Parts: sequence; structure tokens; C-alpha cells
Amino acid sequence: MKITRQYHIPLSNPHASGKESDYVREAIDSGWITTLGPQVDRFENRLAFYLQTSGEVVAVNSGTAAIHLALRRLGVGVDDEVICQDFTFVASVNPVVYLGATPVLVDSEKDTWNMSPALLKIAIEDRLRKTGQYPKAIIPVNLYGMPANLEAINRIAAKYGIPVLEDAAESLGSYIYKGSEKHFCGTLGKYACLSFNGNKIITTSGGGALVCPDFAEAEAVRFLATQARDEAPHYQHSQMGYNYRLSNVCAAVGLAQLEVLQSRINRRRAIHFLYKKALQGLNLIFQDEPAGFFSNYWLTCVLFAGKVSRERVRQHLEAAGVESRPLWKPMHLQPLYEKTPFYGDGTDKSLFDCGLCLPSGSAMTDEEVHFVCNAIKEALGELYNNEKRKMKNEK
Repeated sequence: MKITRQYHIPLSNPHASGKESDYVREAIDSGWITTLGPQVDRFENRLAFYLQTSGEVVAVNSGTAAIHLALRRLGVGVDDEVICQDFTFVASVNPVVYLGATPVLVDSEKDTWNMSPALLKIAIEDRLRKTGQYPKAIIPVNLYGMPANLEAINRIAAKYGIPVLEDAAESLGSYIYKGSEKHFCGTLGKYACLSFNGNKIITTSGGGALVCPDFAEAEAVRFLATQARDEAPHYQHSQMGYNYRLSNVCAAVGLAQLEVLQSRINRRRAIHFLYKKALQGLNLIFQDEPAGFFSNYWLTCVLFAGKVSRERVRQHLEAAGVESRPLWKPMHLQPLYEKTPFYGDGTDKSLFDCGLCLPSGSAMTDEEVHFVCNAIKEALGELYNNEKRKMKNEK
């Protein structure tokens, strides 16, 4: 059995509210410990209320399941193409292949580190020339909590009549705003997926949700997510369905977590700005908010001068018991998707080569943040001194 390293300061551990056990006990005592029950209904309703959506939320067992269900409802199938963000976790792309379709990967813009609207337009028009048809969907991702440029992406999508499936797995509580008008991540596409995995800003231990445009779509998704069982006194199935619904016990955990969501957002943002202040003057680049963007800063991410310095810092942190992680390896560099159509300008590869995710869990103390910062300074100082010695010896 593989032993997982125990870090003194983990990257992003679950953070309990204190009420999880009460709500789970309530679910167990009520007899509702399956994939249906009042806690699931309450969780869905409270999520919809928080997001200020006119649509409905369907709770499922993962963010990946939510993407898969949305693609099914969008009619994606064999020989179709779906435009995906290249700079993301593999779960944003895999459901496209589940359905026999082909991902088309699009590089990032430098402002948000998310899907580039300019390259998106190029990809759509080039795929039309090459295949004679438009892609069936577009899946932008709000990476590390930062909203993608959804206003521009939606404008392009509308021009070509392509629906947008927003991957908001990492961005619950983030939003785009104009004045006092907020548009929450999770409401910026025809569908949107959320994730409540153990490392996310709130968790249900494992789980996700699909934000649907209306009641009819939500009911259709619930049907597919519960094995597509037809209305009959016996078990009858006319369509392929899935066992994707969230359990009532997991929803109970989610209800407790939702109650502290704003405090979790506040703390993650405070950690981000603490890092920025403590590391100023080191010529590091942070993933910062463009005007009109509000990030939950699920993870604080920073770019170093190059891969050498990034790796020196990561290894130094590892030795100090601090968990950090390189930014997502782009999909076009993954063995699984290296032959997939890709439209890029090198931004994603540069982000991957130079970028590091720093510990950002909402349970971190200020002292722990400063410990991480001091370790980063030590690593960069050693690297600088080694370079000086090397240059001196070469002379």
C-alpha cells in the first residue's frame, strides 16, 4: 500500500465548521442515509439561493459527474467536438471522451490564466473549416478560483450558437461585477458544474453539483443521474442512466459547510494578500484579479523566474514539511491528449513551467503563512548564492 506523505502544512485540507456531526446525526436518525432525502433538497435549494440563480441546482457525487450529465443534455456524442480549456485538471476534459466526442484544446490568456477568447474564436472558425460543423459545446474553467473572461467567451459562443458549460469547480463564491451588480461563478453558462471534493473551499467529503437553466432541465438531469428509471411500478429503463446522485449524509456535511462559506472565502483571500505582502520585492508574479473580477483565491498561485527556481522552491518546501504543487500540466502535454487538436501560443506551458500552488487552506494561521514565505526566501537565496558562485568560478 502506498504511504501518503503527511505534511506539516498541507496544500488545502478540509476545514470543518463544527456542525457537520450534528447534521449527519440528524440525517442518520431520520433514516435518510441514501441518495435521496431532505438534506439533499435543502442543500440544492440553499446553493441556488446563494448563487442568486433563476435556475435549479442538482447535487451529484462529483464535479466530473456534473460535466458528464451536462454534456449528455447538450447532445454531445460520437464524432462531435467540444472546446475545452487546455490549462486545467483532466476531469474537465475526460467526460467529453466518455461520450465518444473529441476535445479541442484552447490555450489561456495572460490576464486570468483561463481560456483565451481570441484563441477560442480562432479554434471555432478553424474547426468549422476542417470538419464542416461547429463544436457542440465550450467548457471554460475558473482556474484556482479566478473567473474566466466569461463575458467575452459568452459573446463569441452566442455568435456561433454554441452553448457554454462553465466549469466552476474551484470558484464557488467568486464573481464578475459591474458596480454593485454581481454575477456569481456557477451562473455564467447555460450549465455550470461545482465541486465539493475534500480540497475545495467547502466540501461534502466528495460531491458536486450541476447548475441548470430551469426546472425542466433539472428534472431531466435528475432522471439521468438516478439510472434513468422510467415511471413504472417495476424497474424499466429506456435510456442509459448513471448512479450519480449525492447521498443525503454527504449533503448534511455540505449544509454545515455552506453556513461558513463566506468566512472560508474571507480567510483564503486574506492568506493570498498575506503572501503577496510577505513576498513583495522578489519579482514573483501572482494570479491577480483583473478589474471587475472577484476571486475566492481557492489556491494562491505564483510564478517564479523559471522551472529551475520553481523546482528549487518546491523541493525546499517539501523538505520543510510544506506541501506545494506545480500548476496544472496542460492537457496538450498530457500523454492522454497529446494528439488532440490544440490552439495555443505557449502561455499554458510557461505557466506550468514557472508556476507553483502555495498552501492556502482556510485553517492556516498567519504564522504558518510566514513560515512558508521564509522557506521560499531561503530557497531563492540559496539559488542566488549558487548562481553567484558559479559565475565567479567561470571567471
